[in-house]
Amino acid sequence: MNTNNSIIERLKQLTHVDFEHFTSIEKRQFDVLCAGTGLIILSPVIILIGLLLLFFQKRPIFYVQERIGKGGKPFIIYKFRSMKTTSEQDGLPRLAQTNDKRLTTIGRFLRKHHLDELPQLWNVLKGDMSIVGPRPERKFYINQILDYNPEYVKLYQIRPGLTSCATLYNGYTDTIEKMLRRLDMDLDYLENQSMWLDVRIILATVKAMITGGNSGKATQSQRMPGDCSAHRPLSL
Repeated sequence: MNTNNSIIERLKQLTHVDFEHFTSIEKRQFDVLCAGTGLIILSPVIILIGLLLLFFQKRPIFYVQERIGKGGKPFIIYKFRSMKTTSEQDGLPRLAQTNDKRLTTIGRFLRKHHLDELPQLWNVLKGDMSIVGPRPERKFYINQILDYNPEYVKLYQIRPGLTSCATLYNGYTDTIEKMLRRLDMDLDYLENQSMWLDVRIILATVKAMITGGNSGKATQSQRMPGDCSAHRPLSL
C-alpha cells in the first residue's frame, strides 16, 4: 500500500475524519481551528515583530490593501509592513520582486521567512480567507490575468488562502508568465483539494518559514504527486 494512503487510513481510524475529502463546512472549521491555534501559539512572535517594526521603522507597522476574495468580493488584507512607505506613493500597483529594493532591512527577513503574512491569521478568523487556498490578488492584476485566461473566475468558488503550492514553489509573481503558472497551480488545487493536501501544504509552509527556503519552482523530489504542484503546461 502507498505510504500516503497508509497514513490517511491511520488518521481516519484515529480521528474519524475523511482526510481525502473536504466539505466547505469542514474546511471552515479546520481554518478556524488552525488560525485560532496559530494566533495563540505565535502571539509572542507577533508581538515581538510588532515592537521591532515600531522601534526601527516607526508607524505604520501594518500594511493594509484591498484584495479580491470569494465570490469576487473585495476585502482588506493585513500584513506586517515590509516595504518603505514610499513604495507605491504614486498610486501605481507594483509587483514584489526577488531582492526588491523597496524592502526594509527587517522587511527582507520577514519576507524570506513569510512572517509578514502572520496578521492574515486574523483574516482567516474573520472569514475573508482560508489557511490554504489561492493567494488573493488585486483587481488591477486580475484583469490582466483574465485577458490571458478567463478560468481565473473559477477561483472565486473558494476563499483565498494564506499559503498555497504557488506560494511555496512559484516564487514572487513578478511577471505575467508567473501569474499564469500560479493560476494553473491554483486551478489544480481547486480540483484536488482535500484535508490531507492542506495538511501537507501547511507542513511545507512551516518548514519554509523556519528555513527561509522554498521560494521558487518545485524540484521533482519536492513535488506532491497528483496535486497542485504537478501543474499543466503554460500556454501564453
